[in-house]
This record gives sequence, structure tokens and C-alpha cells, in this order.
Amino acid sequence: MPTTGKKHTLAKDSIDRSKKYSLAEGLQAIVSTAYAKFDESVDVAVKLGVDPRHADQMVRGTCLLPHGTGKTVRVLAFAKGEKEKEALDAGADYVGGEDLAKKIQEGWLDFDKAVATPDMMGVVGKLGKILGPRGMMPNPKVGTVTFDIGKAVEDLKGGKVEFRVEKAGIVHVPVGRISFGVEKLAENFNSLIESIIRLKPSASKGVYVRGISISSTMGPGLKLDPQEIRNLVK
Repeated sequence: MPTTGKKHTLAKDSIDRSKKYSLAEGLQAIVSTAYAKFDESVDVAVKLGVDPRHADQMVRGTCLLPHGTGKTVRVLAFAKGEKEKEALDAGADYVGGEDLAKKIQEGWLDFDKAVATPDMMGVVGKLGKILGPRGMMPNPKVGTVTFDIGKAVEDLKGGKVEFRVEKAGIVHVPVGRISFGVEKLAENFNSLIESIIRLKPSASKGVYVRGISISSTMGPGLKLDPQEIRNLVK
């Protein structure tokens, strides 16, 4: 039977599982109890008062985190002509068309995000079954299918994150790394929550943000006070 490590046990014991922390208290607890030898990710889970089975209650969007995610994002751009150069100048790691589509169909997936100009969707559309389940398919609803390909690349490189409510009504999003410290993590967190609240469906009745928890990669999770968070972003 697997056993819990001493460091994890100490971190877990320092968290009051019954308490709903303020944002500052919660982030301080997460940062101070991190024990891994690597720079852990800090993740947020938001329980929403929506039923994703209904199209008019689907919550999906993007947020440009002011301090990024702390992760190097490899961006692939489907573009041609002047737009190919624009994507490269903006920092795209890979740019092309049919050649890249063929590599992907053969099993190559050495990138994190993909963007495309609208005129390339005839090529990209064939990759839906491969990229879609991995959350890598360019989509106009989140700004990754656009003729402003340079800005799309820069945003993804700079810390733009996508989110989509899951079947259980929960949104999971990373908001940075332990090394960011409390202040930067709080600024990223607030940007995310503001984006989620701004996308509240009109069909959602009652309390929209019902619960929030944060955790680091290896550490225990803790609950935040949703009322305090709602007041922060008013």
C-alpha cells in the first residue's frame, strides 16, 4: 500500500481543511508549504453554478495572465505568405501549412498550442480528431483562428490561457508558479476570476461562483472564501 511522504504530510497538516481562506492567506499557505525540488505550478479550480449540458450555460474563454504561466509555450502557426513571416516575427516556433499537417497526421505533436489564419482552415480542419481531444485545435471563439496571427502568437507566448467548464461545472486553470510569490499569483488569479465572471451566462441562475480551491502540483489543496473573491472583483 502506498504511503504519504513526510513532507506532504507536514504540508497537509498545516492546512485547515475546514477553513475557507482569504485569497492572500490561501496563496501564502500554498507558497509557504511547497516542498518539491522543482518550481511547482499553482492551479485554481472554480465551481460554477452552471449546467454545461445546456449550450446556453457553457462557459468558455481566454485570459491573458499579467505575469504569464511560468511555462515556455511552443506555438505552431498555420499561415502562408506575409502571414507566415508575421507569425515568425512574433515568435512562433513552427510555421507552415500542408507540410506541418502531414507531420501531425504522422504522429508529430512537439508543440503546445496552435494558431491559424482563416484561409488555412481547409488544411487544419483535417486535424480535428487529433488536435481537438488534446485542446490544441485552433478555434475562432478563443482567438486562435485570426488574420491577426502575430498578436495571437504573442498572446500565447505571453501567458494567455484557455479555459472551459467541465461536465461537473468546474473550471481548472494554472495561474503561475510557486516562484512567482503571493503578489504576482494574486494578480494572475484576479485576472482569471474577472474573466470567468464576465462570461457568466444569462441562463445561469442563483450563485454563479460557488466554490474555489487552489493547490500546488505536489501540495494539498485548500478552499478560498467565494464571497470574498466575488467582492474583490466587483
